[in-house]
Amino acid sequence: MPVSDAATPVVSAFYDRFPYPGDPLQDGPPPGYNWRWCVDSAWAAATGCLPPRAGSGPRRWRILDAGCGTGVSTDYLCHLNPGSAVLAVDISAGALEVARQRTRRSGAAAQVEELRIEQRSLLDLAGEGPFDYINSVGVLHHLREPEQGLGALAGLLRPGGLVHLFLYADGGRWEIHRTQRALALLGAGTDEAGLHLGRQLLAQLPETNRLRRHHEQRWALDTAADANFADMYLHPQETSYNIERLLAFVATAGLEFAGFSNPEVWSPARLLQGELLERAQNLSPRQQWSLVEGLDPDISHFEFFLSKGPVSVADWSADAALLAARGEVNRCLWGWPSTSLMGPDLLPLSLSQESFELMRALEQAPNLSIGQLPLDWPAATRAAVARQLLEQRLLLPVL
Repeated sequence: MPVSDAATPVVSAFYDRFPYPGDPLQDGPPPGYNWRWCVDSAWAAATGCLPPRAGSGPRRWRILDAGCGTGVSTDYLCHLNPGSAVLAVDISAGALEVARQRTRRSGAAAQVEELRIEQRSLLDLAGEGPFDYINSVGVLHHLREPEQGLGALAGLLRPGGLVHLFLYADGGRWEIHRTQRALALLGAGTDEAGLHLGRQLLAQLPETNRLRRHHEQRWALDTAADANFADMYLHPQETSYNIERLLAFVATAGLEFAGFSNPEVWSPARLLQGELLERAQNLSPRQQWSLVEGLDPDISHFEFFLSKGPVSVADWSADAALLAARGEVNRCLWGWPSTSLMGPDLLPLSLSQESFELMRALEQAPNLSIGQLPLDWPAATRAAVARQLLEQRLLLPVL
């Protein structure tokens, strides 16, 4: 395997020791869903609409899972994007062994047109692509030169394609960084002995100590698996960002910021009200993000979409435009068809009878526009119900 980043051998060896993420293997499809790994849902979130289908079957996306680790993301990408072609790469042979076991036991390959799982660096994929969608979660911040990694992904993306990234944020990792530095000073290392010392440190600090309290209250469950604990506290190569450095980082690859994939986190309305909220809403989006970043020190990561070329976001503010569009039911729903279900973010939703009927009509008449669906409703009612479903991300419009 060619080595294109100075940190590659060290990081590869680390993940051979601690294959990450440490999610258990199971037979059958992965539990639940993550809509960011369903390209239809991600595409609609970033652009406000879906492209037409080429035929009667599902959209066949070309997907790259760049830094797939133990295959949790790969498994979902296969099951949530039937008929697509998926290439999953990672630098760790140990992690890939688990990924192959995971996808074999889940039946992932049977869901897609092609699944390739290969030990390769995302920096060494010349001849692959172009891809419609690139998933790279928790990877670039472990390169010695993250800009080189982002540039490589940009070169593999087709014009108009999307990248979904997850990168560490400075603010919410304050305690983690201090714990990392303490373990380094204590000579903990990045092996099993270091893992033992790391757990010992957080258990022996006084109960009132901020680092111990932060770990126990926020991260203890997430780091119950040894691989997850090691990834958080012992990793040999890590970079984190604030908003300004993040946007400057994006600009190095000539990609366009296409929105956060957790936009509710970046809304000032989550933290403010009244006059303060009014003042915040008068700021530019970039200023609002900086404000939220400053007010919420618990934000530990950024998750966001990038596009190759400017994103043209569909405008559904006019009833006529919405009624003229076709639509699809978001496939990332738990409990559908029912009026009580879990929405895209795994939060409970109760549908009105009208919402339920419109969604069923969409499924039964996929070639009709929303305005043409066989529902005995006035246009204003039809548009109002459709707009509510659009806001809940249950309805995905098709241009």
